[in-house]
Amino acid sequence: MTGIVDLDVLLREMRPDLRPDEYVYCSVPTGDVAWLSLSPLGFFREDEGLTLILERETADKARLTYGPVMRCITLTVHSALEAVGLTAAVAVALTRRGISANVVAAYHHDHIFVPAKDAERALAALAEATPVLT
Repeated sequence: MTGIVDLDVLLREMRPDLRPDEYVYCSVPTGDVAWLSLSPLGFFREDEGLTLILERETADKARLTYGPVMRCITLTVHSALEAVGLTAAVAVALTRRGISANVVAAYHHDHIFVPAKDAERALAALAEATPVLT
């Protein structure tokens, strides 16, 4: 199945799903692949190091430092990587409520990381704003 590129369809069919766990972003040295054994939800290599997105409990057990504690909202619609406007629409909906967002696009879905304290408000903002944004 190919991903959806039509913004109206994406917004109409996306079903924001709040994952139950708490996540954190950690940075480790790029050359040290041992961190992959922590089963990160995601990772990205930057010049400064390898960014890991880990469950908070895993990061605590590994004694890694991290910033804010996040929750993940998955947009369950199969969005195409070349779709235009979905990230902007999500950003607008959350900005209107003063909620920061970190978007990770994967092959099938987009995943929005929001501060844990704002997770329920973010979920409501996305659910309420979807018809308005189309």
